[in-house]
Amino acid sequence: MKVLVAMSGGVDSSVAAALLQESGHDVVGATLKLWGGASDSGCCSVADVDDARRVAQTLAIDHHVFNYTEEFERHVVAPFVRGHALGTSPNPCIECNRHIKFDLLFERARRLGFDAVATGHHAQVTWRGGTPLLTRGADPAKDQSYVLGYLQQAQLEQLLLPIGAMTKSEVRAHAERVGLRTWDKPDSQDVCFIEASKGREVFLRSRIPLTSADVVDRESGEVVGRTDAAELMTVGQRRGILPDRDGAKRFVAHVDIGARRVEIGRLDEVMVSQLCLSPESLTFAREPLSDGTVVWAQWSAHGQPRQATLRHGDGWSLELFEPARPVAAGQTVVFYSFRDETVVEGAALVST
Repeated sequence: MKVLVAMSGGVDSSVAAALLQESGHDVVGATLKLWGGASDSGCCSVADVDDARRVAQTLAIDHHVFNYTEEFERHVVAPFVRGHALGTSPNPCIECNRHIKFDLLFERARRLGFDAVATGHHAQVTWRGGTPLLTRGADPAKDQSYVLGYLQQAQLEQLLLPIGAMTKSEVRAHAERVGLRTWDKPDSQDVCFIEASKGREVFLRSRIPLTSADVVDRESGEVVGRTDAAELMTVGQRRGILPDRDGAKRFVAHVDIGARRVEIGRLDEVMVSQLCLSPESLTFAREPLSDGTVVWAQWSAHGQPRQATLRHGDGWSLELFEPARPVAAGQTVVFYSFRDETVVEGAALVST
């Protein structure tokens, strides 16, 4: 089979390419040039492209670099900035997967005559009864099924995830065994277009004016502080929120950029029992789930799944079995099967 492997320059995608080659496939590597600005983190640096190229040389496979900087700006960076300007908290890595890696790259692979696309994600495509299902990776600490939650059956049919059944230590051991230079390379942790040495605030200030706002106690209505950048305050955030006179921790409950107001409260004051979902962002891996379906819901990459009921009345929502900390608008919630919590059923954005 002729397989195009998305090679980010990290150890996971390097081993994915190696495993496919060892299995006898005709493998070609492709690295995506996504960000034209400065980068010292993530997977968009010049060093990452060079690492991918060197790994391809070690494996003696062809390697190409595809330039998607304009598309990345339009589908990932601009919505990230626009979301913050509106007081939401978008996830750029999920949008990159959805619009670039599993849309543009898949389309290019089809045009070039490839039979499948492979990535180094820690997740698995499991075939049951002739149907491909996205399931969790074998390493719970590294599972990335959450960031692939938008994938649908047509995409899963063409997707190979060679390292999904391996732990991270097994991946590194295999890379060292076959002599790949990336075997001990640290994992990417940050947003690739934001320099880790400067941070999100510096990046956003270069794009939009940031808004000062009152910090208000949700229960009493009293102004208890002030922030110079309400756009940096995330619903559910605890870090950086000073405890009140009673010593209890405070959490961000609501951000209103227009009103220049950030509401905070004690944990018991901000807990929620329902998440409203954005209908235009809702996708299902196979058939649409019906009103009343019970699912496991996860809304962060390594968050704890929670039982919830999917509701479709005036709009889509999730009723949580137990109250949870509030979730920021713009975050993605992924649904897993209640019968088999490893199976991804769909995803949506949380709305206000």
